[in-house]
Amino acid sequence: MPMTQNPKILLTGSRGQLGSDLKGLLEAEGLGVSAFDSRSLDVTDKKQVVDAALKARPDVIINCAAYTKVDLAEKERERAEAVNAGGVENIVNAAEKVNAAVIHVSTDFVFDGLKSTPYLETDRANPLGVYGETKLQGEELLRRYPRHIIVRTSWLYGASGPNFVKTMLRLAADKAVLRVVYDQTGSPTWTKDLAGALALAAKGAGNMPAGVYHYSNEGVASWYDFTVAIIEEAERYAGPFKCKEILPILTGGYPTPAKRPAYSVMCKDKIKKALPDLKIPHWRVSLRKMLAELYGKAGA
Repeated sequence: MPMTQNPKILLTGSRGQLGSDLKGLLEAEGLGVSAFDSRSLDVTDKKQVVDAALKARPDVIINCAAYTKVDLAEKERERAEAVNAGGVENIVNAAEKVNAAVIHVSTDFVFDGLKSTPYLETDRANPLGVYGETKLQGEELLRRYPRHIIVRTSWLYGASGPNFVKTMLRLAADKAVLRVVYDQTGSPTWTKDLAGALALAAKGAGNMPAGVYHYSNEGVASWYDFTVAIIEEAERYAGPFKCKEILPILTGGYPTPAKRPAYSVMCKDKIKKALPDLKIPHWRVSLRKMLAELYGKAGA
């Protein structure tokens, strides 16, 4: 999918934790960005999306808009489908009118987590809940459009917006003991690292072919391992926490409305080959950087 090195970009979901980091990065690189959050552009409104594209005339549309409330989606299927599937369909329609490429962010939740080796892009999708089902619907709609790049990611966290890292920090400040699931495994991913990969894709580095790609930070952890690291790293800046003990528990000990894949590790060989300039840090290195940013000590 050849593109110019300085494409004009239309970005949706620009106030989310990923979108806000991506917007800042694209602007810092001097790229022309027309950024829209959910208040300025409702992706479920076909006319709004088309009008925005016709006005911006982008070379690339990057879709970071998504319904991501995994548990609530079990009750709000219609809303999740409207955003995660209908929104993608509207973006494809707009992209066709201006001949723009579409880069879309998807999720590890399209898989059932039954594998024990990293998921390939060609592995069969089998989502366990509404969130994953609607994200897969969006993927399938986008694949009909020739100029598409789908980037699946996992366990996202960033300095802005709600996420697992910030939840654990809040709980650790209030509770002496935390109980965290240890039988779900994946790769924590910093939004700033993913934003860098999306920016490279937008610039067409390596003439990135259309298709599905996997991206996460390097390394593997359980939610328990991740929590231990979060508290250890955060104590550099905010400790000591009230939490003095973190106990590993099975998924059954923390029931949720939506099932989660037990194994979410994804193979990144394809995106590394397509983007030879892409550098992917280990998740703990990136966690340390994110926490430094969160606590206002980016140079620490």
